[in-house]
Amino acid sequence: MKLISYYLTHPLRICALVLSYFCSFLPDKIYLKIKYRAMIGKKLDLDNPKTYTEKLQWLKLYDRKPEYTIMVDKYLAKKYVADKIGEEYIIPTLGVWDKFEDIDFEKLPNQFVLKCTHDSGGLVICKDKAKLDIEASRKKICKSLKRDFYLIGREWPYKNVPRKIIAERYLMDCSSHSSDLPDYKFYCFDGEVKVVLIATNRFTTHNFNYVDVDYNPISLISIEGEPNKELENKPECWDKMLEIAHTLSKGIIHVRVDLYTSCGKIYFGELTFFDSSGYDDFGSEEWNERLGSWIKL
Repeated sequence: MKLISYYLTHPLRICALVLSYFCSFLPDKIYLKIKYRAMIGKKLDLDNPKTYTEKLQWLKLYDRKPEYTIMVDKYLAKKYVADKIGEEYIIPTLGVWDKFEDIDFEKLPNQFVLKCTHDSGGLVICKDKAKLDIEASRKKICKSLKRDFYLIGREWPYKNVPRKIIAERYLMDCSSHSSDLPDYKFYCFDGEVKVVLIATNRFTTHNFNYVDVDYNPISLISIEGEPNKELENKPECWDKMLEIAHTLSKGIIHVRVDLYTSCGKIYFGELTFFDSSGYDDFGSEEWNERLGSWIKL
C-alpha cells in the first residue's frame, strides 16, 4: 500500500507515528508543530499559513465551532444532514449500541455494516450473516472504540464525540452486486466545490482519481492512493451531488463532503474537516499552495 511505504521510507514520519501514541500529554499547538515537521519536513507557520497543509493545522487550533462535533459524529450527523437535504439521502440506521456485547445479531438483516461513531477505519462489512466472523468483528470494533481519534491528529471536532457502535444498511452497486462503491469526496470551500476525489477499489488497490466540477481529470496525487487507469463514468446525478455538497458546506471555511451512489440513488457518507489530517500535499507545492489559497481564514 502506498500509505504504508510513505511512512516506512521516511524515518521522520515513523517518528510522527510514535509521537501520536506516546505524546498525548503535549498541548495541541506544540504537538502539531512537531508532527508537521516530521510529516512534511518543514516548519509549521501558524502566523502566516499559506499552503493547504498549513491552513488545515491552523483550522484545527482556531476554528472550533460546537456544531462540528455533531457534524463528524457518524450517528448524529445523519439528522443534521437530513434537516438540510432530506431524509432520502441518509443511509438507514439499523441499530445503535454502547458495547459490542449489546448487539443482537439475530435482529439484524443478512447484510449490514458496523462502524464506530467517533473513529475512522473501524469498519465491518457483513455480506452474509451466516459467514460473519463474530470474534474478528468484536476485536476490530472494540479496538476502534478504545482509540482516541482526536489525539492522533488533534482534529478537535472528534474530541467529544460519544463512542458508540452503529449498524447501517448495506449499500451495493446494483450492476455488479458489489459493496465496493465509488466514494465521491467533494472538497468544498465556503460552499464552493473546487475538487472532487473519486475513491475506488477501497478494499483492494485503493485508487484515487481527482476531477474538477466538470468531471475533467486533474493532476493531484495523494499519499493514500494510486490513480486508476480508467476513470469512473460520470454519474448521471452529478449535478445533484454538486448541489448537495454546496448545501452542506455553505458557510463553512472548508469541509469535505463524502457521497455515494447506489442503484441510482445518492447517499450521504460523512463530513470531514481535515483531509488526511492535513498532511497530504497532493504531490506538488503548486497544488498545496493552490488549495491553500481557496481557504480564507
